[in-house]
Amino acid sequence: MNFLTVVNSSHLKVGDWVEVRSKEEILRTLDKDGRLEGMPFMPEMFSFCGSRFQVYKRAHKTCDTVFPVRGRRVDHSVHLETRCNGSAHGGCQATCLLFWKDAWLKPIGNSASGQMLTSDTAKQTSDRGCSESVVFERTQRIDSDKCERIYSCQATQLPYATRHLEWWDIRQYVEDVLSGNVSLWQLFCGFVYFAYYNLSIAGIGLGRAMRWSYDHFYPLWGGAPFPRRHGSIPHGRSTPTAELDLQPGELVRIKPYKEILATLDTRDRNRGLYFDAEEVPYCGGDYRVLKRVTKIINEKTGRMLEFKTPCLILEDVICRSRYSECRLACPRSIYSYWREVWLERVELRSLRGSVEIEDKCETVSGT
Repeated sequence: MNFLTVVNSSHLKVGDWVEVRSKEEILRTLDKDGRLEGMPFMPEMFSFCGSRFQVYKRAHKTCDTVFPVRGRRVDHSVHLETRCNGSAHGGCQATCLLFWKDAWLKPIGNSASGQMLTSDTAKQTSDRGCSESVVFERTQRIDSDKCERIYSCQATQLPYATRHLEWWDIRQYVEDVLSGNVSLWQLFCGFVYFAYYNLSIAGIGLGRAMRWSYDHFYPLWGGAPFPRRHGSIPHGRSTPTAELDLQPGELVRIKPYKEILATLDTRDRNRGLYFDAEEVPYCGGDYRVLKRVTKIINEKTGRMLEFKTPCLILEDVICRSRYSECRLACPRSIYSYWREVWLERVELRSLRGSVEIEDKCETVSGT
């Protein structure tokens, strides 16, 4: 990548207020395939037209999960607090954070960035146009050979709507801070971790000692245990499972990291589901179940993937890209998937504690 390549980022920052433009205005920005700069506008996004939101993150970069995972640069885009409900994509339950092009948004206020955005929109809407029916049609096609539906969405098309981004391109980190995506302290912690991690695997005999010291001193800075340990169950051997029948709205506690490691094979998987380092900081915390997940679109193939064992996503439990190599501070905020064997109901634990306290009180009062 040429370091002098022009960076075409959004002018919007975290916290800026915007209004999603009308359906008619947005359709005028799209090409014949329902895309702008390669990014599809999806039918699920029509319901947000006319609504106002604050910018959640500037989407100047993202992670590509279609090809070998890598960082990508995105032009003129932001994330709002809006997620795809999968209604036009076979009921996909991934609940992905949506990408919004600047041209699809109307800034609220008289800032200079708002004036520039309006000017850009005027240029982009000329010589373009698409119908609502085309937006729906482009979401899927039939594979005649296998008689399967192949879905197309922002996630499957991300490699073609973005540009290559090297991890060492310092401009992305400057923009992470200036846009409000992360604080300077968060970025500093990320760099320190990667320096520490790479030193621990450098083959100089310090790995075990460094991981031990990390685990013993992380409470001093409010961090998490060393996040890249491995399960011990041999690959190919059955891993533990649990059936709690957890439902949306229930309060759960994520088990400690050591207990979760005991359920993983040597590839850090439980019945095929990978336990990622980004999930470690949430271990031991209490969260509410957002939904049960039984099917998602395979971003590499576009085919619907059915889970043999259902998993869960929890409210506000997302990938924050703290430990993701080459994707530090990625703002995509993908929901983490959780097996029920990694969770426990908080109500049951509390109930047992209450019974024990009552028993002790009765014992004391009876003496």
